[in-house]
Amino acid sequence: MSEKTYDPRMHTAEHILNQAMVRMFGCGRAFSAHIEKKKSKCDYRFHRELQPDELRAIEAEVNRVIGSNADITEELVPKQDAAQFLDLSKLPPDAPDSIRVVRVGNYDACACIGPHVMNTREIGLFKIISSDYNSGVARLRFRLG
Repeated sequence: MSEKTYDPRMHTAEHILNQAMVRMFGCGRAFSAHIEKKKSKCDYRFHRELQPDELRAIEAEVNRVIGSNADITEELVPKQDAAQFLDLSKLPPDAPDSIRVVRVGNYDACACIGPHVMNTREIGLFKIISSDYNSGVARLRFRLG
């Protein structure tokens, strides 16, 4: 299993953003993401354009979690057990019987092979720089301070 080359700070922020979207809007995690060191984007299946006050609320929630100084942990979990609390639909068919589960404190858990920071305090300030909506997809572009 090869490790993705995502920037650890940005990739961990993506996990937090995904969980914020799930909790705040009941949508799924991003179905497409482009994670880079300078700026990143996530695409969500959504039913409308996000409003400016909602974008500010998303930013505030992500920054609240970042400011909580949560530890990022990982563990190998049998796939059968992980399926009880994670959506494993993105796993490739040849995924091993034990999968790596990454947790951001008690806020998020996700099957992931990418690199992450050790604690949210390493991430920095999260800022949504733009958003748009097209054909059922809400796209959020963000950077870290």
